[in-house]
Formats: sequence, C-alpha cells, structure tokens
Amino acid sequence: MLITKMHLPRRTFLRGLGASLALPLLDGMVPALTAVADTAAAPVRRMGVFYVPNGMAMSYWAPKALGTDFELPRTLASLEPFRDQLLVLSGLADMNAYAINEGAGDHARAAGTFLTGVRIRKTGGSDLQAGVSADQIAAQHLGKETQLASLELSRESVEILGNCDAGYSCAYVNTISWRSPTTPLPMENDPRAVFERLFGTSGSTDSAARLARIKRSRSILDFVIDETAQLQRNLGPRDRSKLEEYLEAVRDIERRIQKAEEQSGRELPVVEQPPGMPTDYAEGTQLMLDLLALAYQTDLTRVSTFMLAKEVSVWAYPELGVSDSHHPVSHHENDPTKLDRLGKINAYHMKQFSHFVERLKSIPEGDGTLLDNSVLIYGAGISDSNTHFHDDLPIAVVGGGGAGIKGGRHLRYPKGTPVTNLLLTVLDKMGVPAAKIGDSTGKVEHLVV
Repeated sequence: MLITKMHLPRRTFLRGLGASLALPLLDGMVPALTAVADTAAAPVRRMGVFYVPNGMAMSYWAPKALGTDFELPRTLASLEPFRDQLLVLSGLADMNAYAINEGAGDHARAAGTFLTGVRIRKTGGSDLQAGVSADQIAAQHLGKETQLASLELSRESVEILGNCDAGYSCAYVNTISWRSPTTPLPMENDPRAVFERLFGTSGSTDSAARLARIKRSRSILDFVIDETAQLQRNLGPRDRSKLEEYLEAVRDIERRIQKAEEQSGRELPVVEQPPGMPTDYAEGTQLMLDLLALAYQTDLTRVSTFMLAKEVSVWAYPELGVSDSHHPVSHHENDPTKLDRLGKINAYHMKQFSHFVERLKSIPEGDGTLLDNSVLIYGAGISDSNTHFHDDLPIAVVGGGGAGIKGGRHLRYPKGTPVTNLLLTVLDKMGVPAAKIGDSTGKVEHLVV
C-alpha cells in the first residue's frame, strides 16, 4: 500500500444538494508514518450471509474428497476461480428446524432458525417468537462505526404479514434477520429504494421531489461534481484511479436502475417483483449485489443478509430450460430429470453469488482486496429438499483471508454439529464478542490453519 502524508478521514463524504456520496478506502485515508499512532485505521471486516431456499440437489453440491484435493461439483463450479478462498463445510446441522410436535412447516423453520439457532413459535399471527440472529449480533457491535448497522436484501417477496407455510407467519419465511426474538427485520427488494437508502438523492422525503429528479435524468454524481473535482486535485495518481473506477460503478448502477424503471411500464410477466425491478432474474440479482458491493466498498455497512429467493419460492427459470416452479421441482422424488432441473437452479443461484465474489475480489483495499476483508457465508436451511433434511447442510464460506481464514479446503464436522457453531466462530474472527448463539455448543475448528 502507498502511504502518503496527506490524510483524509475514513468517513469522508462528497456532499451536494440532497446527496451524500461516501468514498471507498483510499490510500490517503491511511495515516502517514508520521501521524499520531491512535489515528491509525484499523482493518475493516465485513460479514455477509447469502441464503438459498428449498434445499439442494445434494449430489451436485458435496465434493467427494475431503481436504485440499477435491473437485468442485456442478453447483459449486462457478466458484472455481476463487477456490483458494473457498471453504466447503459438511456435517453442520440446524436441529431446531426439525418438527417436534408442530407438524408441517419445514420451510418456515429452516429460514426462521438459520441464523438464530432458536426454535420458532408456530403462529400465523403477530405473536412471533424466534431469536436474535447472528447478523444482528454483529450489527450491534460493528454498526457503531457505520451509517447503516446492517443491510437486509431479498430477490422476492418481503411481506412479513400473513400465513406462508402450513400455519407459520410469512415473517419466518421472508426474512432470516431478527433484531430481537419478536422483531423480524423486513428485507428490501427494490434497487431504487436501496440506492436511495445508501446515497440519498433528494433534500426532501416527498415522493414527488424524488420522481421529479428521476425524470430530469440527473445522476447523484451531478450533485457532488464540484466537490469531486476539488478532491481529485488533491489525490495521488493511484487514489484518482480508484476514485474514478468507483464513481463509474455508481453511475453504471444508476443507469441500470433507470433502465429497469423505464421497462417496468411494459406488460411483462412479473412474479412478486416491485416496480423498477428487472424481470430477468440474473439482471435483477446482480444489480442488487452490485449495490451491496458499493455499500461494503464505502463502509456504509459491514453486515448484510441476502435471500436469493424465499422458502417455498415458486419462481420459474425458463432461461435455464426450467419452466417448472422452484418449489415443486425441489420435491424431486429422486427422479433424475427433476434432480437435473433442481441442480440447474442451484448452480444458477451460485453463479449470481459468484458475480458478487468476483466484484469484491476486483476492488483493492489496503494491502489486499475487499474479498480478503469480508467473510461470506452461503447456504441453506435444508439439505436434501425431497426429505426436508436439516442436517448435513450445504454451507460454504468465501473470503476472510484478512481474518486468518484459510480457503481451498473441504472440511467435514461431526454429524449434528450446530451451524450456529460456525456463526459463533465467524463472529469471533470479525472481532465481535459473543458467548453463545441459540443452540451453539462452541466454536468450530480448522477455519484457521
């Protein structure tokens, strides 16, 4: 890293009328060697959880060999370029997702307990009962340093009212994030709303003012152009290059959101998507993931959850040749044709996640990349989708090199090891103090070697 004598505060913003644009980590934000020691910028670490529903075609997920000498099966194949930063973890379980006397409702229990490790109350009403999720434990600690304590994103429905799975409230199905045992955090699935939450584009909360700005086709960058020019004159060549790349990423996302909004007036088949959300699954998902990458890059938040689809999802993927809805396909009855279709959906979801991983790896930060300073957990609360198993869950961890996590391995833990043990370990690597999460029994071994 180039350390300069010029020092910019870590939380530097470019401001204009109704706009506030945070900056990425620049070399000029790292104090000069002559700076006072207590002003040194501590490494920034980030945590992201990416959830996929309806279980997996496990034969396409689990590598056959343990250790470092293993081949990535079809579902994981898109992570091959990041193999050295990938951990595949087998044997982890979410035992509280199994029914005792509650009967049906495995999908709600899978999502509702995934990050809490606490058995949820079966109710379709407002008397919800779950636990505090691991992301929110992290947010309570890390959120003191950021504008947003956490960011909750989804690609599908975000309603938390009503009954969504065999007598279980939609709150258990449509979010995995719980601020308290009775307070589910709603996810956001509108890219415009996410963009404006991150950057703001109007001096007024009045919707008419916001729409007027959109119609003028002005970029948020237009509002901060004077400050941008002034800042660039004072930056070194490497920082100028980094800033220009970041600003172009912001402008690109704005263009994509505007294009989606222009297309939203057309009569196209939409499945539970808000106005302005691209109808193409990959296009919309990657747009949301790019927004999340910006939020990480600018340190607007260090904690996030992302549901690539919700439990009991009926999204169809004709672009893959899978015209059936996701949930019915997941009940494959070991039919090779259905397993193949489910495997295609699983691999497609992973491909979107891989796009995000690639984005983080392409962004330099400090002596490494944004991916080095992020711990990303990808997984599901159901393993074999046909039997609704909640043990031997499909779980992968990507990144975390800055926290000492060693990738390039497939590890197997003893049967029934709580997935919350992994969450507890990740919190520890993030510098978040936590003695217990739900049913955790301790930390997992071997993440660091």
